[in-house]
Amino acid sequence: MDKQFEVLPEGKKVYFASDFHLGTLPKDDSLEREKKIIRWLSSVEKDAAAIFLLGDIFDFWFEYKRAIPKGFIRLQGKFADLVDKGIPLIFFTGNHDLWMFDYFTSELGIPVHRKPKAYKIQGSTFLIGHGDGLGPGDHFYKFLKKIFENKIAQWCFRWVHPDLGMKLAHSWSRGSRISNDAKGNEFKGDNEWLWQFCKDCEKASHHDYYIFGHRHLPLDLEVGTKSRYINLGEWVNYSHYAVFDGKTTTLTTFKD
Repeated sequence: MDKQFEVLPEGKKVYFASDFHLGTLPKDDSLEREKKIIRWLSSVEKDAAAIFLLGDIFDFWFEYKRAIPKGFIRLQGKFADLVDKGIPLIFFTGNHDLWMFDYFTSELGIPVHRKPKAYKIQGSTFLIGHGDGLGPGDHFYKFLKKIFENKIAQWCFRWVHPDLGMKLAHSWSRGSRISNDAKGNEFKGDNEWLWQFCKDCEKASHHDYYIFGHRHLPLDLEVGTKSRYINLGEWVNYSHYAVFDGKTTTLTTFKD
């Protein structure tokens, strides 16, 4: 269990957000969302001990050896500003940006994690991750994820010219479920597979909080009697984030 943030300085908090999906079309909407996210980061930096970003920050991301996707320069500048101010940022890859490799680590000193990771913060235990491929079902995606994480498949895609690769990615994004979430992303009750994953984890090892993204629906649910599952929603239709103040974790909305 990572104890990097085991003790919070007085008055400091830990923030969690996910699923910005920057790069979705239309371009102007993505740009306005990027600016809004920067305003949120500016609003929390005054008391942030750490900021966790739990995947799908970009709707598509692929790092070539000597190139990264065009755009998002304002957000990257804000990331650099936060790190330079001594505020740790921690990334988790999602299913849309799982081809994030070492760019943010080597350029900005931001660690990138690919699997859920346990933390102990101010006496509370957290299991944190994006959430894709966890829990029962969704076998087709789990199969695809193995292909996408295969180094040979990544090497092959690297030989696709970036102009063509990005065009293919944006074509795929138009059909992404993020575009349809506002039309009806309903709570599935006992069939919430990430909630079930948390319940199964709790049987094996206790965590006070399970914090994930990916589901695109803001959720705050009990896991047993002493644990909670918090899903962070997304920033295309919502603007939710979670904050831990050293005593409790609250799911809230950024009011610009």
